[in-house]
Amino acid sequence: MTQKTILITGSSSGIGYDVAHGLRAAGWRVFASCRKAADCARLQAEGFDSPCIDYADEGSIVSGLREVLEATGGTLDALYNNGAYALPGAVEDLPADALRAIFETNVFGWHALTRHVIPVMRAQGHGRIINCSSVLGLVGIRWRGAYVATKFALEGLTDVLRLEMASTGIKVILIEPGPIKSDIRKNAIPHFERWIDWKLSARADEYASLLSRLYSDSGPDRFELSASAVTAKLLHALTSPRPKPRYYVTRPTYLAGVMRRVLPTRLLDAVLLRG
Repeated sequence: MTQKTILITGSSSGIGYDVAHGLRAAGWRVFASCRKAADCARLQAEGFDSPCIDYADEGSIVSGLREVLEATGGTLDALYNNGAYALPGAVEDLPADALRAIFETNVFGWHALTRHVIPVMRAQGHGRIINCSSVLGLVGIRWRGAYVATKFALEGLTDVLRLEMASTGIKVILIEPGPIKSDIRKNAIPHFERWIDWKLSARADEYASLLSRLYSDSGPDRFELSASAVTAKLLHALTSPRPKPRYYVTRPTYLAGVMRRVLPTRLLDAVLLRG
């Protein structure tokens, strides 16, 4: 059998890194892309094909995918859109340019790469496009408005793309993790420091708890799972003849999915406000 191929973004750490290793162990040829050249070099030293793809740079999207297709002879079985970042802060303190920047990476870059991949999959008659969303693509929580907005947008785009690809042989799937061990908190700090002028905020006194969580590693969330939990769901999404449209990962995601379906908005708000 021909070895299956997958392009993974955001492979330098966390979910992407675990997925790269897990799928290679399962027999896939993995193209584990990263945003930074140094991370690509590290993964290449581990034996991976690792093209540089920065979602905020469409030139790198085009060149990175070209590198993949040159290596595979022009085919690609699966794309796993994963790279993203968080920008904590109150919605009223988010400059419009901050929202533009996070959408550029978390939504527009994913969309651009997906659009470049679709013709390849259409020509070969099959493929799987799997987008890593979040429990925050199902419900919103305070101080996470920018990230929540990108994940809600991603959920909508993915749902419509799934419908539009139904007759093409291309399956479009969402994976929705909750708390997963990763560097997302640490990686959010420079974005927070760049964009959020919290000391001048009308809510400055309320930022204490956010600052504590952001700058202090308080240990794992009580529901936190390792990234391997996502890898296990991704393997099912890749290999099942009839993959689910959505794969929940962690108990909070299952709970959020149920609450969003059955609770009136005011009651859901009350639950979320209690944390």
